Amino acid sequence: MDSTRPVHIGRQALYNAEGQVAAYELLFRDGPHAHEATVRDSAATSRVIVEAFTAFGIEELVGDKLCFVNLTREFLVGALPLPFAPGRVGLELLSGIEVDDELVAAAAALTEQGHRLALDGYTGDPAATRLLPHVHFVKVDMQAGDRRAIARIVDTCRRIPRIRLIAQRIETPEQLELATRHRFQLFQGHILSRPHLITTQALNPSRLARVRLVTELAADDVDLDRAVSTIERDPALAVRILRGVNAAANGLKQPVSSIFQAVVLLGIPQVRQWATLMMVADLAEGDETVLTDAVVRARMCQTVAERRGAGAGATAFTVGLLSAIGDLMGGPATTLTDQLPLTRDVAAAIHGQGDLGTVLREVRSYQRGDAADDLHADLLAALSWTNASLAEPEPAAP
Repeated sequence: MDSTRPVHIGRQALYNAEGQVAAYELLFRDGPHAHEATVRDSAATSRVIVEAFTAFGIEELVGDKLCFVNLTREFLVGALPLPFAPGRVGLELLSGIEVDDELVAAAAALTEQGHRLALDGYTGDPAATRLLPHVHFVKVDMQAGDRRAIARIVDTCRRIPRIRLIAQRIETPEQLELATRHRFQLFQGHILSRPHLITTQALNPSRLARVRLVTELAADDVDLDRAVSTIERDPALAVRILRGVNAAANGLKQPVSSIFQAVVLLGIPQVRQWATLMMVADLAEGDETVLTDAVVRARMCQTVAERRGAGAGATAFTVGLLSAIGDLMGGPATTLTDQLPLTRDVAAAIHGQGDLGTVLREVRSYQRGDAADDLHADLLAALSWTNASLAEPEPAAP
């Protein structure tokens, strides 16, 4: 099984009245030839969120534009976590969702927290109308009713000044003209642009590491060192945690030099939310042998650096781990270092510069079998540590 896998997201633009792209809707796609979502459940939503923020990077996907993500009831009422701060993502309430007191209260609470909500496919029915005081956007299906029905919907929404109207499923010039005449603020549909499939490569996850981490983070008194150790043993999880620190998702500007620092900056609650969501989203198994080799390289870099006094052990581990991840993903080192909030020294080391860069070059050479220095003892120590770490029993079920 490959150590990397292609991940896909559909992205459809929303335009303003001047014809400029004002926002994007992110859509679940389960394959390179999928033209529409095959499912719209919580697992699909989880994959869209996890992959948008941690496989692609939200900045790379949408720039500084607002993006909308379809949410199921589980996310809205708090049964599944929203692991991002309010502001960058519009929370879209799917059409047909059951509207009851619990959902209305949840919508009110999310709006109070600063989230922006969008009501999808509003037709004027009384149940969905209960949500209007708590949403910022209303999407009106331009194919779902006649002109008088659309006029009534527009009139209802105009009574709440905060609401911005989105004309969706615009298929004909006549529908576009109607939406323009009713002064919709945003426009979406195939006549303007179809969803565009975007693909990137992501590391396959280790489900066992995800289970361990969620279990450890659920404790009342979290052992931070142990949690960091669990993250470090799972390269896919490590790079996602690092990406979770990026400024676009969390408003943090400080670069990091180790996984430990990233966890501290992100905070245990955010790490817990991401790990929980990854358990829902990660449906494919990773190649444990290849991923173990990546952890061995990281541990060798740590032991060699500590033995030579070439740098902090945690930083050396992170350098080795990220270099291995870069190799697994098959792209240039700059592709990875440009996407992560790394300190200048760590980024330079991954490129082979500085004392840690020298350590990394020697470890990589030794793994290829052509190193000048004998690092056999370091390799054995790294293998022993990695095998012992990954052989820990799964946590007992609660």
